[in-house]
Amino acid sequence: MNETTRIFGIRAVIEAIESGKSIEKIFIQKGLSGSLFQELNRHLKDGSYNVSYVPIEKLNKLSKGNHQGVVANISPVSFISLEKLVEKAQNASTIPLFLLLDGLTDVRNFGAIIRTAECCGVSGIIIQEKGSAPINADTVKTSAGAVFKVPICKVNHILDAVYHLQTYDINVIAATEKTYDVIYDLNLNQPLAIVMGNEAKGVSNSILKSVNNKAKLPMLGSIASLNVSVACGAFLYEVVRQRL
Repeated sequence: MNETTRIFGIRAVIEAIESGKSIEKIFIQKGLSGSLFQELNRHLKDGSYNVSYVPIEKLNKLSKGNHQGVVANISPVSFISLEKLVEKAQNASTIPLFLLLDGLTDVRNFGAIIRTAECCGVSGIIIQEKGSAPINADTVKTSAGAVFKVPICKVNHILDAVYHLQTYDINVIAATEKTYDVIYDLNLNQPLAIVMGNEAKGVSNSILKSVNNKAKLPMLGSIASLNVSVACGAFLYEVVRQRL
């Protein structure tokens, strides 16, 4: 599969949820009611799905069929749990290297980062369930297919993932200009996780307070920051350089 699959109809979406499909987003018509909708709503109560309540005109654009007030996008990839991701990395022959994306929203940046991550031997990418760029056709294309090769994990909160990784003695480094430390001065030849932030806001303050280290890239020009995918590539290749 090379792009996101779109399904429509309340029963079809319920069956997708019950069969464990990776659902990127669910669109529900505002004011929808009925017994079948109540059954769907019970599946959504835990808050683990990205749901938008939209006018019927939006649904009509998304689907030409009888959508019954519900349309969902299913991800083209399967996701791995954080526990399995860490276990797999620890059992590998290389030093673990994780990438956490805190609020990244642009699908092309996401795809470019996945491509670079695959080239740099990243053990896995961790994203947040809500508020993150979806994995769709643009992501797949920009990643040059790397999205099918790098394990990707979805978590409820990136901060919880930071704490979880730290319990395994994985050093978590946030990429931020809010520090005096340059990435080249840190020891990256150890189990490591790098946090890249939102395109506009950077890494959130709660995560900055919780990481083991903060690091930046030296900026010699007049522009204050790099594109996040470019900055991520610079960070990852410094890891590669130190580990070669």
